[in-house]
Amino acid sequence: MVIGHECAGIIEEVGSQVKSLVPGDRVAIEPGISCWHCNHCKHGRYNLCDDMKFFATPPVHGSLANQIVHPADLCFKLPDNVSLEEGAMCEPLSVGVHACRRANIGPETNVLIMGAGPIGLVTMLAARAFGAPKTVIVDVDDHRLSVAKSLGADDIIKVSTNIKDVAEEVVQIQKVMGAGIDVTFDCAGFDKTMSTALSATQPGGKVCLVGMGHSEMTVPLTPAAAREVDVVGVFRYMNTWPLCLEFLRSGKIDVKPLITHRFGFSQKEVEEAFETSARGGNAIKVMFNL
Repeated sequence: MVIGHECAGIIEEVGSQVKSLVPGDRVAIEPGISCWHCNHCKHGRYNLCDDMKFFATPPVHGSLANQIVHPADLCFKLPDNVSLEEGAMCEPLSVGVHACRRANIGPETNVLIMGAGPIGLVTMLAARAFGAPKTVIVDVDDHRLSVAKSLGADDIIKVSTNIKDVAEEVVQIQKVMGAGIDVTFDCAGFDKTMSTALSATQPGGKVCLVGMGHSEMTVPLTPAAAREVDVVGVFRYMNTWPLCLEFLRSGKIDVKPLITHRFGFSQKEVEEAFETSARGGNAIKVMFNL
């Protein structure tokens, strides 16, 4: 099974009916091929396609290869000032952009983010690009929080892994925000993070579940419902690549600091890259340059 779904590359060959691309074009690649026949596709929500063929999702092979074949309409030309590495980062950034759209982030939306991993960080960058006036990010790891602060988080809060600490931490989070929390993004997806999100978000606000740490959770849903806190789900993305590329081109978002390690494509380097990623530590995104 070939893995990999965050990618960009250079066009080598095009089909006879392809008019939008020529060999030599640098492109970012959206990795999911939808059917365009099911009701979800027909209504524009192709990320929910009943027959999606998505890179590295069995039985579909991924993009960690020297060459791939892909539909032209899912290959997006890179602006001259956007690198291939940045183009590959459009995939994780798309998750944050789609989440911000789902939650209607704007200049009047104070945002709390649970989890400062790669998806939490790109969601924070997207929220800032969408105009959120204040972003606060929460995590259990000091290094990840320091990265979040360096990327522009207004405030960072270290929390515990103990679910018994939720009530106390909610008070701390609300105090640090200094205003009502309009939207909380749970980018981890655990009982504790979702419980914190539902409790910290102000009445009438939204909780957007992005992370999928647990397939089932026990959370205080009834009290949140009584405060009319909406819960919104996110699955991948749709129609995000053009906006991601514009954010990168204009400089509204800089994803380069997220790429912490780079490797070639020899057997030794591939093994070292996966070991680096598995260790965690200061690794955020590990990039292969083929």
